[in-house]
Amino acid sequence: MTPETPARRKVVLYNPKAVFFTMPLGLLAVGSHLDPKRYEVVLVDARLEEDPVAALLSHLPGALCLGVTVLTGAPIRDAVLASRAAKAARPDLPIVWGGWHPSLFGTECFEEPSVDVTVQAQGEETFAEILARIETGDSLEGCAGCCFRVRDGSVRRNPGRTFANVGGFRPHDYSLLPVERYFDLKGKRQVDYVSSQGCHFRCAFCADPFVFGRSWAGLDPARMGEEIGALWQRHRFDDVSFQDETFFTYAERVEGIAREFVDRKLPISWAATMRADQGDRLTDESFALCRRSGLRRVIIGVESGSQEMMDRIRKDIRREQVFQSAEKCLRHGIRVTFPFILCFPGETDASIEASLDMARELRAMSPIFETPLFYFKPYPGTPLTEEAVAGGYVLPRTLDEWADFDFYRSKSPWVTPERETLIERYRFYQQFGYDVPRGWRRPFQNLARWRCERRSFGFPLERAVSHFFSPPQALS
Repeated sequence: MTPETPARRKVVLYNPKAVFFTMPLGLLAVGSHLDPKRYEVVLVDARLEEDPVAALLSHLPGALCLGVTVLTGAPIRDAVLASRAAKAARPDLPIVWGGWHPSLFGTECFEEPSVDVTVQAQGEETFAEILARIETGDSLEGCAGCCFRVRDGSVRRNPGRTFANVGGFRPHDYSLLPVERYFDLKGKRQVDYVSSQGCHFRCAFCADPFVFGRSWAGLDPARMGEEIGALWQRHRFDDVSFQDETFFTYAERVEGIAREFVDRKLPISWAATMRADQGDRLTDESFALCRRSGLRRVIIGVESGSQEMMDRIRKDIRREQVFQSAEKCLRHGIRVTFPFILCFPGETDASIEASLDMARELRAMSPIFETPLFYFKPYPGTPLTEEAVAGGYVLPRTLDEWADFDFYRSKSPWVTPERETLIERYRFYQQFGYDVPRGWRRPFQNLARWRCERRSFGFPLERAVSHFFSPPQALS
């Protein structure tokens, strides 16, 4: 007689509200890594629900645990709201927060009474172990990679978990997501996919070295070709947006991925991240292969137009590498987004002006180049943050304060009113002026370019009219 198969335990995962519709890959990763014979995973995405809390509560009866991914910024508020509602409905339900914010603030998140556990860095193995211990009633003492609240109300921090090769994790199960809904919300049949975790580099403003210890691991090209090929057979998407921190870390791997796409004759385009030094080293033959496989856009973080500032923030690239990468991309018809970060602690006006000049130079090379401007915001564990705190800067202390965190807006002591006026006006005019020339817009675009070249932004009537009809949206 075959023994009766034990019932699977329900695990509910919640993705808070946000202003973008990228698929919740963090939750997809931890949910997919759970043994499907033991667990039934239900993923609730607040961005897809008319009443997110009601949708969440409907899945809680019989649930073993609620997992919430928490990104620094506005999503924190919805994470708190959902967690409190869940705890009110099921006081016995363990609530686990993971994602970027709990990775950085493992113990501080327990300011919220509904949170029982926080997960740091890679969550696949840690979350699976947490669930196994919850099932057996065992303590989380010694469970690597998490912090937890004990019965007396105090908080314990366990040792970090050793960085794991992502090749050992279960493949992401996209059946956990309503894929077509994301296509509708994005307005295009685009799949989000992450092929690696971590970053080898040491940028002084970035949280990656703090969270992943400068480790990196990526999936094998053959596995990626098989997974993406099978995913295309099911959903017939047009584009893949790789959400890796540094996709082009190893040229041979990228070439292998491109060959997989070409050999499988996948009729797709794709976009990914690239450092300027990586683009500089990549041969024209490799660029051509990537383009033939569907590469349409890369993101190359420039951060500063001043070599002195690049060196100070440990970007480990040179200005000329940015332009050399740009020229290669232009030759092969590849769009590029070049993000800049402005107003670092102690940054001079001359350094900021160098960044604006470089942004304009890149933007002027081609209308397929974008140069978004962001303001520096200090994240814990980074050298620049330590420097800022030593200089008197006070980090947000509460979840409410962190919910106001927005990289796109200013709100920092290094952004004077004069700097903010210059940057915000420059942001508008360089975007408008160097776009593809179109009909009646041409005279205004010529004027916008003239303004950028001479930094003449007085009486910005065009900007005021544009923002009246299309108010800027927070990107947090």
